[in-house]
Amino acid sequence: MAKKGVAQKVRMESTGKKEDGSPTGYRRWAKVGKNMSEKLAKKMFDPWAWHPEKKKSGAHVKFEQKKMPPSKKN
Repeated sequence: MAKKGVAQKVRMESTGKKEDGSPTGYRRWAKVGKNMSEKLAKKMFDPWAWHPEKKKSGAHVKFEQKKMPPSKKN
């Protein structure tokens, strides 16, 4: 039987800020290979981030890889 892929699920957290300057707290998830040594960073859309030029919410900001929360075991 074939093995499943070696991809691992990681949490990506937005570096965007709200209008008042506080962090948005918006998160996304991505899959990366287990052999990847450096942390992942991508530019993606955050619907809660404040765009200063357009004066409204919604901007492309940098997302950085953060530690996954512990799983809930019963």
